[in-house]
Amino acid sequence: MGKTAPRNPTKEHTSLAALDNPVWSALAGPQRDLGSSTPLSARFHPDVSPFGAFAGEPTAHHWKDLARLVAPGESVVLVGSRPDPPLGWAVLWEGTGVQMIGDRLRPELPAPTALPTLPEPLALGPDDAEDMLALVAETRPGPFLSRTVEFGGYLGIRHEGRLIAMAGERLRSGGFAEVSAVATHPDHRNQGLAELLVREVAAGIAGRGEIPFLHASGDNVGAIRLYTSMGFVVRRTLSFEALQLSETL
Repeated sequence: MGKTAPRNPTKEHTSLAALDNPVWSALAGPQRDLGSSTPLSARFHPDVSPFGAFAGEPTAHHWKDLARLVAPGESVVLVGSRPDPPLGWAVLWEGTGVQMIGDRLRPELPAPTALPTLPEPLALGPDDAEDMLALVAETRPGPFLSRTVEFGGYLGIRHEGRLIAMAGERLRSGGFAEVSAVATHPDHRNQGLAELLVREVAAGIAGRGEIPFLHASGDNVGAIRLYTSMGFVVRRTLSFEALQLSETL
């Protein structure tokens, strides 16, 4: 079973700038093939992820570029500061979250659980997408769509053939990789499965010489408490804003 590596001295000078605008950094970098972009804006393909981003503080030109990437009636989720959208964009929902960084994760294994032994996580891929979507429907860990599995790095736990827990990766850039889609079926919670999977995913990230980070909803106190106990540290608060482009723009 993998263990999360201690802080890597070679990463001491990894720039945190990639985390200031993580969606743009991913789409302008190693995950450009999972979306589309202009010089001023970018978005993931809508069946991969709902997230989009601007290259910098948005001006009218940034919004015009984003409108070229979003079909009328479609929506996009922006992360970071909460910009005031111009005419033609409607706010569907807003939320606040925290960004946590795991450059000092503690390597010890999860605490004893209700299970006699901890199960071995299994690699998940496109063939498991249907089961992953079913688990997401039960747990609602955040956006997970038909092609989200293409981000890769997913691990899961099955019980009697049924997928009961999973976690994986999402945004990658600048020496950082995001732990995401952490989900446990309600019938199998409080057994240490989420912590086991987060540690395993984080260990895989650290094994590549990258630093794990994650985002959590600001009102998800239990998840934030778990991640803090593992050694993740809150770096900043940030907003999430879903915007829909008018069909008459």
